[in-house]
Amino acid sequence: MNPLWPIRIIFLGLCIMAGYAISQAQSFVGHEHSEILGMMIGFGFGGLLIAVDEMLKGFSLRAFSATTFGLFLGWLVALLVDHSGLFGDGDGNTRQLIRLALFLAFGYIGMVLAMRSNKEDFSLIIPYVRFAPQNKPENLLLLDTSVIIDGRIADLIEAKFIEGLVLVPRFVLLELQQIADSADDVKRARGRRGFEMLNRLQNNSKLEVRIHDGDFPEEKGVDAKLVRLARNLNAKLFTNDFNLAKVAGLQSVDCVNLHEIGQLMKAALIPGENIQLKIVREGREKGQGLGYLPDGTMVILNNGQAYIGQTVAARVLSTVQTGAGVLVFAEVKTENGK
Repeated sequence: MNPLWPIRIIFLGLCIMAGYAISQAQSFVGHEHSEILGMMIGFGFGGLLIAVDEMLKGFSLRAFSATTFGLFLGWLVALLVDHSGLFGDGDGNTRQLIRLALFLAFGYIGMVLAMRSNKEDFSLIIPYVRFAPQNKPENLLLLDTSVIIDGRIADLIEAKFIEGLVLVPRFVLLELQQIADSADDVKRARGRRGFEMLNRLQNNSKLEVRIHDGDFPEEKGVDAKLVRLARNLNAKLFTNDFNLAKVAGLQSVDCVNLHEIGQLMKAALIPGENIQLKIVREGREKGQGLGYLPDGTMVILNNGQAYIGQTVAARVLSTVQTGAGVLVFAEVKTENGK
């Protein structure tokens, strides 16, 4: 049940009581069924306000303030046009109709433009004035769908490598729900993993996670909404999407790509260094064996095909930087060091 309904019922009862009290005024005394009429008027008035409240559901304080400001600007322009003398030749009735049309038209245009604008547009009208709460968190962490599904962000936050207030937009939750409801088994598993990661973050008593209701209906894609929301909130965007990170960087939005952080955190190997390597399968070339270091780096072992399934001591020959990361070439280290 909506928690507002008890308040609405109490308000409706007060309106009925107020209607009954008004019906007992001296001007109403003597009228037939004045008590019932007063109570019905009070009920109708309270019901009308509750209906308006229900229609304005989702209309935030920011939208109300923007609408009021736009209405004020529209009426100011209408007043200037009215006093310009352009319509001073008509008679009284015609002039009243023109004034009414001016105020209605410019008031409507002002409200529509204000609702479509963001805070950067208002800063052009009122420069040098910035409204910001004093208790605003120093670091806002805005998460996209890919980084939630990945899950490494939860490990970084729990290890206190990243600190701040975690923000998850509602349109990201909707995208995550669509993935979880997909007919494809892989996508469905990824979506459920994303919800598990969110529950893990919310269960962390030392971390605050908020669902942000901000949305931009004029933006079609989730990526565009994320970039715009991060810019408006001055938040740091976390993602695994390479293209999203590039777009955010072009728009001067602070963005962190966890894949890039993972590449930077891998240990640097130098030629001649000894490593322990488990050979898991054969390589592309004849006689080669493939293994992986604990950080996921692929190692190609010359003459390592015979050691598949075994852990051997190897010596690094060279490293090659590729688009997917670092590729390491090594050889089996024999007992005499050759």
